[in-house]
Amino acid sequence: MKIAIVGLGLIGGSLAKAAKQHGEYCVYGLDIDPAVCRQAQHLQAIDREGQTDDLQNCELVILALHPLAAEEWLRQNADKLRQGSLLVDCCGTKRRICELGFSLAQRYGFYFIGGHPMAGIERSGFEASNADLFKRAAMILTPEEKCPTEVLEFAKNFFLGLGFNRITVTNAKDHDRIIALTSQLAHVVSSSYLRSPTAAQHEGYSAGSFRDMTRVAWLHEGMWTELFLQNSDFLCSEIELLIANLRCFQELISQQQEEQLRQHLKEGRLLKEKIMPI
Repeated sequence: MKIAIVGLGLIGGSLAKAAKQHGEYCVYGLDIDPAVCRQAQHLQAIDREGQTDDLQNCELVILALHPLAAEEWLRQNADKLRQGSLLVDCCGTKRRICELGFSLAQRYGFYFIGGHPMAGIERSGFEASNADLFKRAAMILTPEEKCPTEVLEFAKNFFLGLGFNRITVTNAKDHDRIIALTSQLAHVVSSSYLRSPTAAQHEGYSAGSFRDMTRVAWLHEGMWTELFLQNSDFLCSEIELLIANLRCFQELISQQQEEQLRQHLKEGRLLKEKIMPI
């Protein structure tokens, strides 16, 4: 089967490597930087650099670009996709890209499913890509309600074949609502946490807690700015709730409310045990 991967950064490059390692695919790689395509071909992550004319020959196209670039690529190239083929994007927010993708798919006769690989590391670019990046990871798919069952099953089987061990099927709105907490808020908190002047004095005073709290502050600010702004309603709601919870802690601590503080901490521990049991 011929597939095209648009964008050979961390996610696109890892998808290409996984496809070549785990399946019998002819992989076309498209990237704004020809040198990346040459490197990918040299490492046998792709079979050759793809051109827009090659899209007509592909049953599957994976769009692994940042949100705004993905939207622009869709607008410019939707008419070049093969009728009946499937396009899956990899953006971290789903409402905008799905609205556009569903509309263009209906107009030009292809299928569109929103996608979000729940895997990543603190580095970016093709050089950081890894065929094993998706092992034991979840892949979120946000199909249109009228998406044919066989198309969705095709997408599920493809990604399971690359090493994902779980496929979560949802709609774009619920994806964005939940991801605001599970992913985006964590990046906001990590970036905020490091803004304390005390953070620069951590050496000799820090261990796992500090590393865990600061890990995702190492991010691609361009991409995360786009993601935050595209999901501002849900993300701001989560930020407001977090601020309220922090203020509660602040009041209990400043007022020396020992028993209430102990109970508050216990409630948090019990929530952790319920939501994420050991």
